[in-house]
Amino acid sequence: MKTEASKTSVPIPSELALELSAAVARWGSGWLVTDGAGGQASTWSIDRAMRSARKKVPGLPEGFRFHDLRHYLASLLIASRADVKVVQARVRHASAKTTLDTYGHLWPDADESTRAAVGAVLAARVEGLTEQPRNAEGS
Repeated sequence: MKTEASKTSVPIPSELALELSAAVARWGSGWLVTDGAGGQASTWSIDRAMRSARKKVPGLPEGFRFHDLRHYLASLLIASRADVKVVQARVRHASAKTTLDTYGHLWPDADESTRAAVGAVLAARVEGLTEQPRNAEGS
């Protein structure tokens, strides 16, 4: 592991937690990716397994790597409208700047929402101007 942050938990759906628990129970190891004997898999063995999986999974790009799953998670979160701080935390970037520099092109264009926000403020101001204030005598 590179850093202490590598050991940080990641929130996952309960359905996935059940699947992972079943896999750990079935294989008798605390590691999710094992060397077949219950130990932690080496980078080399993970790379070899990914090359093998690429041949069996339709649509996977030729150069798909284990690390690409991290990019998949980030793009999935962005497509689900997660904000930059959430994506930053999930992919363990040190700063939101790194997240934006890497994935900023994936966030939807906000032109329409900013147009709507400005339009709503202007409409409210126009409405406020058209309402005539009453004087103290009620006329």
